[in-house]
Amino acid sequence: MSVNNEVHVIGLRGMPIVQPDDDIAELIVTAAAKQGASIQDRDVIAVTQRIVSRSEHQLRRLDDFEPSRFAIDYANQTEKDPRLVEAVLSESTRVIRQVGGVLITETRHGFRCANAGVDGSNVGGEEFVCLLPIDPDASCLRIREGIAKHTRADVAVIMTDTFGRPWRHGQTNVAIGIAGMLPFRDYVGEKDMDGRELKVTTICVVDQIAGASELVMGKSDGVPAAIIRGYDYPRGDGSATEIVREMELDLFP
Repeated sequence: MSVNNEVHVIGLRGMPIVQPDDDIAELIVTAAAKQGASIQDRDVIAVTQRIVSRSEHQLRRLDDFEPSRFAIDYANQTEKDPRLVEAVLSESTRVIRQVGGVLITETRHGFRCANAGVDGSNVGGEEFVCLLPIDPDASCLRIREGIAKHTRADVAVIMTDTFGRPWRHGQTNVAIGIAGMLPFRDYVGEKDMDGRELKVTTICVVDQIAGASELVMGKSDGVPAAIIRGYDYPRGDGSATEIVREMELDLFP
């Protein structure tokens, strides 16, 4: 696999606010065609978690969550809504850290992130929260198959979300779902410029693509999808679960 000299990242504007049961693939194909960027073979389609959650009925009312005693006590200490705390706990398999008003948890998918990915922005009001899709990889596969149905194009699909990172300020988009490509570009066994064999270098290219997509999508610009064109990605049946570091190898469990 060669290094690309040029990669294009195209934000898809003009997509409507996604509603439950909307066909995400059709919305993406329509937006791309209207923008003069019709989807092609070997494109990577990046979609935000938010629109997938909307289509899959993962927007919930806070009143759907009955706060436990822990949620009430924690909310009182941190001036948070106990219903929101309970929503986070309901989406978590364990609490890793409690830092002020932030719960660092592990989700049912294995992701370790702030507040189990539960978010209250861009959801239509303060009484709603957005949960992560139940199976992001399966969601990406459905979108990929839908795009193939509408266009006959063979593409890869990545679902993105915004995570923090150890040791560094700020957040970045990462991949939480994949279809049609492998998550890594493996350099192990190749030679560096000095001729030495590389032993451990494995680049998480799906996270790199997710980060690049955010440059054209933003958080408040109404651009929930992007086309990444020109990248020679590794084809295969990848899964975002492959990215999650095993507990025994995790220095920050």
